[in-house]
Amino acid sequence: MTLDRTWHVLTTNVTVKDGERALLTRNGRLERVLVPGRYSLFDPLHSLKAELFSVVRSEFPADRYAVIKAARPDLAVELFEAVETGANEVAIVSLDGRPVQLMTPWQVRVYWKVATAVGVERIDVAEDPRVTARHLAMIQPNRAGVITEAVVENHEAGLLTVEGKLVERLAPGRHAFWIAGRKIEVKRLDLRPQAIEVTAQEMLTRDRIALRVTLTAFRRIVDPERVVATVPDVDAWLYRLVQFAIREAVAGRTLDEVLSAKAALDAELRQYVRDRVVDSGVEVTELGVKDVILPGEIRELVNKVVEAERVAKANLIRRQEETAATRSLLNTARLMEENPLLLRLKELESLERLVEKVGRIDLHAGDGQGLDALLTGLVRLKAPESA
Repeated sequence: MTLDRTWHVLTTNVTVKDGERALLTRNGRLERVLVPGRYSLFDPLHSLKAELFSVVRSEFPADRYAVIKAARPDLAVELFEAVETGANEVAIVSLDGRPVQLMTPWQVRVYWKVATAVGVERIDVAEDPRVTARHLAMIQPNRAGVITEAVVENHEAGLLTVEGKLVERLAPGRHAFWIAGRKIEVKRLDLRPQAIEVTAQEMLTRDRIALRVTLTAFRRIVDPERVVATVPDVDAWLYRLVQFAIREAVAGRTLDEVLSAKAALDAELRQYVRDRVVDSGVEVTELGVKDVILPGEIRELVNKVVEAERVAKANLIRRQEETAATRSLLNTARLMEENPLLLRLKELESLERLVEKVGRIDLHAGDGQGLDALLTGLVRLKAPESA
């Protein structure tokens, strides 16, 4: 944009290029609009002023437009396209078919239309807050602060609230809404089972022993609308509820009962929690004690008791084995007493084991009677009968 003005004594020269218009004013009042060309204007008092504007895809100041419209409504209609939006209205302005501007409620913009085709698409956001895919593509670069978007995954439930009121449950997919002049929120809830770790809680048992318990719970949202209406924070609420449940359960049990009846304790905790979440839209699928942490001195005592129990059990098993072995020996002795042949076989077995360990054995039976006499004289089962 250039302004070539040569001042002479009586004239003013003005050059208007293609794509420009000049507003010619005399003493601040609009006289006419100059189209492209070169002008030599009679101006002996130097009261003329030419202001150049680019008119290709360009805006014009709205306040200047208001002045021109009041003074020369004919020129305002001929040169400009004014776009005004109402309270619940947005407008998409296109220049030569290309969307360039998204206008929010209560805005005014003025565009030159002498060299550019100005298109305006108005949208009533009060009637339907949804943004269509076509409009979303048109306003892609200009949507910050005007729309809100949310992508609902397959494992999620999307709840749409308008001005704090729950309107509908959204299907999985991409959703966009106009937020001009209203508060719109999409709350996404994960419907998959979630684990909640309840960290170590210090508490007293019925026999006044301090311990710490950690728990794990698995919860699942089964009714998203009810959850939003009743529970502000599902995980925080369940965390506190499990805390109360374990404190009540441990306070009514001794340390031995807590350590030995874990299955009963888990069942009681699950029932306690399920009774209180039944109307919340949340289902607790599993809940149980993960760890029981005892103080150092109590842990040492428990370890000693366990060790003593194991030693006593080992001693009992040893005694039972010794009794069984003695009973077996007694039965064997009775059999040998009643059956000399069995005794002789036992003698041979013992002699065989002895020979395996000794390199050489010299046997002296005496009187030249040989090995048979030796074996016969080793053991006498019965005393010789008296004559």
